[in-house]
Amino acid sequence: MSLLRRKSIDQVTVHEAGRQLVPTLSWPHLIALGIGAIVGTGIYTLIGVGANLAGPAVLISFAIAGAVCACAALSYAELATMMPAAGSAYTYSYAALGETVAWVVGWSLILEYSLVVSTVAVGWSGYAVGFLHGWGIDLPLTLTAGPHVEGGFINLPAVLITFVVAGMLMAGTKESATLNAILVVVKIIALIVFVKIALDHFDTAHMEPFMPFGFAKSVGPDGVEHGVMAAAAIIFFAFYGFDAISTAAEETKKPDRDLAIGIIGSMVGCTIIYVLVALAAVGAMSYTLFGQSAEPLALILRELGSPDAAKWIGAAAVIALPTVLLAFLYGQSRIFFVMSRDGLLPRGLSKVSARTGTPIATTLFTAVLVAALAGVARLDEIAALANAGTLAAFTAVGLCLVVLRKREPNRVRKFRTPLAYVVGPLAVIGCLYLFFSLPSKTQLYFLAWNVLGLIAYFAYGRRHAVLGKA
Repeated sequence: MSLLRRKSIDQVTVHEAGRQLVPTLSWPHLIALGIGAIVGTGIYTLIGVGANLAGPAVLISFAIAGAVCACAALSYAELATMMPAAGSAYTYSYAALGETVAWVVGWSLILEYSLVVSTVAVGWSGYAVGFLHGWGIDLPLTLTAGPHVEGGFINLPAVLITFVVAGMLMAGTKESATLNAILVVVKIIALIVFVKIALDHFDTAHMEPFMPFGFAKSVGPDGVEHGVMAAAAIIFFAFYGFDAISTAAEETKKPDRDLAIGIIGSMVGCTIIYVLVALAAVGAMSYTLFGQSAEPLALILRELGSPDAAKWIGAAAVIALPTVLLAFLYGQSRIFFVMSRDGLLPRGLSKVSARTGTPIATTLFTAVLVAALAGVARLDEIAALANAGTLAAFTAVGLCLVVLRKREPNRVRKFRTPLAYVVGPLAVIGCLYLFFSLPSKTQLYFLAWNVLGLIAYFAYGRRHAVLGKA
């Protein structure tokens, strides 16, 4: 049998009883899901990591990462409305590029979503510990940091918040999406407050030298890879999240209209927010002062003489960062669910609760996996590896867009990506360039992950695939 056997587009939305997700979401839920996913650890914590790698030129890093994501988002919008089923890039690849490629993409998405949730949980823990310290409550280092930190053992707050969010998702998709929308508003208000205070202290002297480490990735005296592109490859993490919307396709009431609104609307809104926050941060204080902080925005406000605002920024992060956890944990559980429904993973994971309409088994399984990672892992290393998985998925989506335009030119497309033969290739080229701008160690880890994945595919997935038994 062919290694590239494909699932028919007409069959993508046909599901067996007991393995169907319930459509309960509308476009406001989707936009909130997208903004909740995108505006999170990337701007609350990784702005410090990015500035440390690129200096004030981190603004260019944000622009480059945003442009690549915009091309990917347009590609997602067309494919999601054409194939309104859960699974995101995995599902599109199964129909356009074949099963083996779909497996690699799905395996990469597992890496992306699992590590994103872990990263955000670690970031949330940093803000939670800082927030409690501001109120005179100090938690022991043993229980707030992994073993990579001297004196640390397990990041217990990161583990606990993962299971809290998983519980919300298991209670019901619409209920968790509604709460998510409320928390997103809290998060945006907090960022507006930060921008207002920081811009009042804007000093052009903080922008010099603008590009201290150059444009291309290069290894500095400290052994760390610096440069605008090195930062872009890391803070790329700050922009994606709209792909979580595409995993909600099967649970959207009017996917033909609402998916495109959710994907593009969330990207536009978040790009504006990011540019303003990044500009305010690097203009208000030298990047050398906040680049190493686990809570850079709160640190900036404290140093600017606004300790009360810093406390509330920290409080908003503690309250609202779980929206990112919710969006990506949701996306991850749906990837597991669809791969299980297709037989590539054990079929028992794709059962849907008759009471809540959610895949409880996959959600709980995902929570256990990411909580284990969040308890012991480093933020910077997790973020870089998560980016590798995302870049692989985005590359596949750009390819799927072009392939299906050629193979299925007459198929109805409720949303058509403008200049598809330009946007698709730009998404592919941009993602590949960002991938090779990642740390070399990250690239090797990603290769090892996919070698392991292919072993799992040929040992189990290919032999149990539903498509192979049809």
